[in-house]
Amino acid sequence: MLLSGAKILVNCLEKQGVRNIFGYPGASILSVYDALALSSIRHVMTAHEQGACFAAEGYARRSGRTGVVLATSGPGATNLVTGLADAYMDSVPLVAITGNVPLAMLGHDSFQEVDIFDVSMPVTKYGIIVKSAAEIAPAVRRAFALAESGRKGPVLVDIPADVLDGNAEYERELPSRTPPVMPDEESLERAAELINSAEKPLLYVGGGVASAGAEGEILALARKLDAPVVVSYMGIGCCPPDYPRYLGVLSDINFRSAEAVRECDLFVTVGARFNSRYSAFGALKKRKVSLLQFDSDKAEIDKNLLVTHAVVGDAREALGALLPMTRQKQPAEWVYATLPDMREQNRGTEIIRTLTRIMGRDITVATDVGLHQEWAAHNAEIYRPHRFLTSGGLGAMGFGMGAAIGAHFASGDICLVITGDGSFNMNFNELTTAVKHHVPLVVAVLDNNSLGMIRKLQHYRKSKTSRVDSLYLNVDYAALAQAMGARGVTVPEDADCETAIREALDGPLPLVIDFKIPINTGI
Repeated sequence: MLLSGAKILVNCLEKQGVRNIFGYPGASILSVYDALALSSIRHVMTAHEQGACFAAEGYARRSGRTGVVLATSGPGATNLVTGLADAYMDSVPLVAITGNVPLAMLGHDSFQEVDIFDVSMPVTKYGIIVKSAAEIAPAVRRAFALAESGRKGPVLVDIPADVLDGNAEYERELPSRTPPVMPDEESLERAAELINSAEKPLLYVGGGVASAGAEGEILALARKLDAPVVVSYMGIGCCPPDYPRYLGVLSDINFRSAEAVRECDLFVTVGARFNSRYSAFGALKKRKVSLLQFDSDKAEIDKNLLVTHAVVGDAREALGALLPMTRQKQPAEWVYATLPDMREQNRGTEIIRTLTRIMGRDITVATDVGLHQEWAAHNAEIYRPHRFLTSGGLGAMGFGMGAAIGAHFASGDICLVITGDGSFNMNFNELTTAVKHHVPLVVAVLDNNSLGMIRKLQHYRKSKTSRVDSLYLNVDYAALAQAMGARGVTVPEDADCETAIREALDGPLPLVIDFKIPINTGI
């Protein structure tokens, strides 16, 4: 059948199973909006393209499906870049569709013209410039296949306006799915040998386990080995907190996890990268501990640490095949087990623990970036994967609001956003999106009128010259929420935490709770 490029695009998206698109309109993409108006796909218009990209990410992280974001040319496209980089670093499947100026105007410094293909190349798995209506369908199908295969990530499809308006023959096709990367049998046998000979194996679990749906397999392996489990920020929820050997997030401030790293004789990492965030990896290198790495991306092997052995393949497939090869281990004595709970205790951690306990296990938690991110990672009890959404690799302030909105559209969940006043200032405009679409958000602003993480870093650096941590804002966030159509509550520093939270939650959502906390909290 003969269809316009825009209708071909929307038809292809429907065939891919897309139910929600997050975006913001503009001149170069208007043809797509005309086609969407006649489609079953719901378009969620956000307040800003960055918020739309974070929402598409939140949708993908919570649902396990590929998120889709739509933007116009020029500033609309460039406003996506931070979200694309975040998805790239955290391995989130995303398809970004941008309009561009007509083909004949490309390269002429036209109004709202940006070469988004080149701009986004370092932070996407792949980019496609579509130059005819006939190329749209193959491009979209390829984009989804690439976003979802191997190490997942974002793919850009850039389509000039006249291509969207042009016509071409279109034939419907069922989407093809790339099968998971299968591990090599010999490689699995070597991995089993290392595990069976170890006396104190330690499991480090990352987002690759959640992405592959391998949380059942990782827990079965942990129980079989009687092994402690530590997680990355992306791996939170892959091991339930009530597993007796669960040690929480691997972190420099989590002393029990650090002690386990010092004790283990085999460090097994599954679906997580060795990055610069944790000094524990340096300790592993110095101790010359045996390192066993499971990852779907061959490029991650030996990237920052040389490993003893690696298994390349989908986490679920690899662990499922490995389990019968491993022997049941007798319980080992670990020093970490004698250590008390040494998690940081302050007003911020108290608020997070109380909120997540009262709101229950069925919520999704999204965080921004700052001290509150650390507090949330260590204190919010998350029992299932895809329920803790945070910017892990990039560390993007302003992530939480958009991500929570996207997560709600994926699941219907009530979402808790844990943020600071600095991060909330970045993207609080997305509160209007939550109000407009009746998204049940609870936004907890840990308000110390400063950039807490910067203050902490300057404190440790003994900085005496550039004091840039104070915000000097004194914003009434409760009043701001009410002005935007939400409900707002202020909780003073000295208020009883549980009473204040229960009273605040007794009413309609969305809700912003402005928790006043001392400026030096956590320092």
